Amino acid sequence: MFKQRLLVLVAAGAIAIATPFVAAQDSPSNDQAAPPNAMQGNGGWQHRQMDPAQRTQHLTKQLKLTSDQQTKVQDILTSEKSQMESLHQDTSTPQADKRAKMMDIHKTSDTQIRALLDPTQQKKWDEMQAKREQMMQNRHQGGGDQPAQPPQ
Repeated sequence: MFKQRLLVLVAAGAIAIATPFVAAQDSPSNDQAAPPNAMQGNGGWQHRQMDPAQRTQHLTKQLKLTSDQQTKVQDILTSEKSQMESLHQDTSTPQADKRAKMMDIHKTSDTQIRALLDPTQQKKWDEMQAKREQMMQNRHQGGGDQPAQPPQ
C-alpha cells in the first residue's frame, strides 16, 4: 500500500514539474532558464506549477501551435488548474483519492490537448510525454534527475 501511494505521489509530482525540465533540455541556452519549479524544504517537496499562460507559451514553442490552438490549450490548462486548486482545497477527500483524481484530471487535459494537434504535433507531443514518463521512471528507481539513457 505504501509503495502504491508513493508511486502515485511521485507520478503526480513529476507530472506537475516535468514540463520545465523538458524545456530546459530543449533550451539552446541554460543561462536564461526559469527558476526550478520544485524546491525541497522542511523534509518534503513543495510544488509551484507554471500558470496556464506559461505552459501554453512553452507548448507553443515546442509544438508550434497556431493561435487557435493556443487559445484552446490555454482554456484546457486554465480549467485543469482550477480543478486542481479546488481539489487541493477540499479537506473532505482522503489524500490518496486526491492524488488519483489529480492524475485523472491531468490525463484528461493531456487527451484534450492531443486531440487539438495535427499529426506532426501529435508525434512531438508523444515524444515529450515519453520523455516525461522516462524521467518519472528514473526518479522512481532512485535515479533522481539524471537523464534517461539514449535509445540504442
